[in-house]
Amino acid sequence: METRLEDREFSNGDVYSGQLRGTLPHGKGKYAWSDGIIYEGDWEEGKISGKGKIMWLSGAKYEGDFSGGYLHGFGTMTSPDGSVYSGSWRMNVRHGLGRKEYCNSDSYDGSWREGLQDGSGSYTWTNGNRFIGNWKKGKMSGRGVMSWGNGDLFNGFWLNGLRHGSGVYKYADGGFYFGTWSRGLKDGTGVYYPAGSKHPSLKKWHRHFGYNDTGNFILSHDSSINLEELRNSKAVSRTLSEITTTSGLTRNSGRMSERFHDENWSTSDPPRDYMGHGPLSKSARSGDSSQNEGRGKNPIVFEREYMQGVLIKERIMSSIDMSRKARPLDGPKEVTISACVSFLGGKWNYYLMLNLQLGIRYTVGKITPVPRREVRASDFGERARITMFFPRNGSQYTPSHKSIDFDWKDYCPMVFRNLREMFKLDAADYMMSICGDDGLREISSPGKSGSIFYLSHDDRFVIKTLKRSELKVLLRMLPRYYEHVGEHENTLITKFFGVHRLKLKWGKKVRFVVMGNMFCTELKIHRRYDLKGSTQGRFTEKNKIREKTTLKDLDLAYEFHMDKLLREALFKQILLDCSFLESLQIIDYSLLLGLHFRAPDQLNDNLEPPNEMSDQESDSVASVEVGLPREPSIPPKGLLLVTHEPSSVNTAPGPHIRGSTLRAFAAGEKEVDLILPGTARLRVQLGVNMPAQAHHKLRQDEEESGTVELFEVYDVVVYMGIIDILQAYNMKKRMEVTCKSMQYDPMSISAIEPTLYAKRFTDFLLKVFPETA
Repeated sequence: METRLEDREFSNGDVYSGQLRGTLPHGKGKYAWSDGIIYEGDWEEGKISGKGKIMWLSGAKYEGDFSGGYLHGFGTMTSPDGSVYSGSWRMNVRHGLGRKEYCNSDSYDGSWREGLQDGSGSYTWTNGNRFIGNWKKGKMSGRGVMSWGNGDLFNGFWLNGLRHGSGVYKYADGGFYFGTWSRGLKDGTGVYYPAGSKHPSLKKWHRHFGYNDTGNFILSHDSSINLEELRNSKAVSRTLSEITTTSGLTRNSGRMSERFHDENWSTSDPPRDYMGHGPLSKSARSGDSSQNEGRGKNPIVFEREYMQGVLIKERIMSSIDMSRKARPLDGPKEVTISACVSFLGGKWNYYLMLNLQLGIRYTVGKITPVPRREVRASDFGERARITMFFPRNGSQYTPSHKSIDFDWKDYCPMVFRNLREMFKLDAADYMMSICGDDGLREISSPGKSGSIFYLSHDDRFVIKTLKRSELKVLLRMLPRYYEHVGEHENTLITKFFGVHRLKLKWGKKVRFVVMGNMFCTELKIHRRYDLKGSTQGRFTEKNKIREKTTLKDLDLAYEFHMDKLLREALFKQILLDCSFLESLQIIDYSLLLGLHFRAPDQLNDNLEPPNEMSDQESDSVASVEVGLPREPSIPPKGLLLVTHEPSSVNTAPGPHIRGSTLRAFAAGEKEVDLILPGTARLRVQLGVNMPAQAHHKLRQDEEESGTVELFEVYDVVVYMGIIDILQAYNMKKRMEVTCKSMQYDPMSISAIEPTLYAKRFTDFLLKVFPETA
């Protein structure tokens, strides 16, 4: 159909002037709303799409790319307060690379995600302060460098805008402090080098903390400090009594009893204790002027220990005697600062985590360069193992490390290498997620297995400890598992990426499996359930329920109504997966279900209501309405299923994402994307980003209500997968069934015969996801 030029005035006072196709704007045109909003630019089938400029009555204006009525692509937004953002947009929010100049002359240049600084970026304050490094959800998080206008500089790790982890503070006069911080406060052991003292080679520490040899900030792969090396770097330990004759030291050392506190600070000024370099800084800066006149004239080096900002211990070291070796000091011989989070406590925890990362890095790096080939029967056999001994000092095949000697075993490496490729995971990304400097963190176990769970720093992978019996089941089922996931790309069964075992010196064997995190999503998971279909003991005591508690079958008070084709695809795969597990005599598996509510403020149960994304929306143009005649405003309400556009959604594979895009009956049986207005456009896949309506059933007292049942309806986005598939129906479980059947209804207990288990499981889920009339 040809386009034509025409001017139109609508009854509500809106005016359009430009090209039309039929009755819809198409091509170039100008639209003026009666409330003062003006758009001029490209149109497509009645929607703003292409290049254009829009101006609001408030004075805000945007010029750039549009798609489907949204600010989408590259463009420049000028706000009423004078701030200007120029960069990438996605669905009305800043997303991608961009630069924002604020009304107070601050500026940020870097990566954005959902309207907030996220990724690598640089922020410059008007007073001359500057931060270069990593951001997460609008705050400095990860590795970065802060420089102050007075010449001070901090290079290290950050969390939620505060110094957190290892770092180096360089003072304007040339002094250095190497140590650790916790939520903005000094915490742990460190070494302070006043100006004039001889400190470790800065080239070496630049590599530790992110500088190259030219002094420019880079990302590093080593985030630990070895205090023993600091002690031995041309510094000789002395006790306080040995150097009391040094002018001024006795008086200043007496100030230790004051327990100076590292106060909170803002990015506008250096920390207060840094302004004076700590309790002994007066003598270091002005008490002995000879220190600043030249190096080597009896400079002093201080080893300090802080506890949440309070100085609790200090030792004085001297670098005047170059021939003496460092004397052991009180406390541990080595303080290693790691990003790993303790899960067993103490040094053994650190050793275990470091060894796990070292082993995975070694075996993945070893198997990846091998040319890809189809797996053979021998790849599943007893001899399909990589074993290696990792001595502390390194060997011909292994690097040196800060842990203790350990033995490592990798099971069926070629099989898992092919599985990772089948699941579309890049080997380098996989290693960086698990073995990167940011380390792993423990998460609470949702079950009674006693297993320990760890989460990678980017939330993509879950690592779980295995019992020996579970390892045997996994290895026995691996050939069938490989075949099943190869034939069914939409399988809901847990995705396994590697199985490993390590043995610490004088310790027991610890077995691990690496799995995909089913809840790795940009949306907040407000509720999570572990569903088996049984009822005996399947509830959670109310006083133990927290925001992230994994609830059970009897806690679920929702039915989920889905699009007809989405539901058909879901149960087709559930039946296939259950049939597979039944054939292997597996029981005790469950459906892990995660819910993202789109109407969270309506929840009134005993959990804290899920948080809305108001922080994002208030700082983005998602709150600015740009309407078209007879079309929803921006953003529209509810969940929208639209035809799938690969260029408009993130199609990168994830740890739980592999399958095809699903088709929806509501979209004419076409592949669909899910639009969450003001938030995101997501690809709909089985178990991932599936929209539904949650019908919440409120039970009233029978005497009052009789047969009356009340329902509340919520829009939700559903995430799910089948987990815990390593329990065989063995003799122990048969005895458990016999004993418990004498006390309870046999169909109410968890452990029952595999065929009955699969039927009960699917029957229960048919009630959870009922067919819509």
